[in-house]
Amino acid sequence: MLARRHLLASLLLAANGLPAWARLQVPAEVQGELPDARLQGSARMRYFGLHVYDARLWVRPGFAPASFARQALALELTYGRALDGRLIAERSLAEMERLERLPAARAQAWLAAMTAAFPDVSAGDRITGILRSDQRVRFFVNGRLRHEVDDPAFGSLFFGIWLSPRTSEPAMRASLLATSADAP
Repeated sequence: MLARRHLLASLLLAANGLPAWARLQVPAEVQGELPDARLQGSARMRYFGLHVYDARLWVRPGFAPASFARQALALELTYGRALDGRLIAERSLAEMERLERLPAARAQAWLAAMTAAFPDVSAGDRITGILRSDQRVRFFVNGRLRHEVDDPAFGSLFFGIWLSPRTSEPAMRASLLATSADAP
């Protein structure tokens, strides 16, 4: 009996000694799309001190930040507050257009796609965007597929909101990519 308790205590200490990222569970939708995914980095988005969302970037082995748009990856956002889905879509489009000017027709098509993908969210809701190796982007809400965008140019700009060297949030990019904020 004493040996069993000692073994249990040793196992608990070993598990608790693991780094936090090693104890994270890969979300089911990420596991389904990227079976060998691992956590690259995480960050918290605040706006005027208010917690907006927590972001986690899931990547495959061999991920290269400089060519993020040509690799399968997943960005998981867990919201810290209620937000209107239409406003999430509009802000996403504004950030994408900050990276590259879009023709009006493409901007409207992408806004419609994101409006379909992003529902109103409450604290604790998760939206996971997955850039597939075929360049399609799938959006999951709380683990369920909600919408897919089949435009190869979309993924580069959408995930560029967080991962482009020209992002409006370089510290968040550095945390997601687990690099220094100066790195390209």
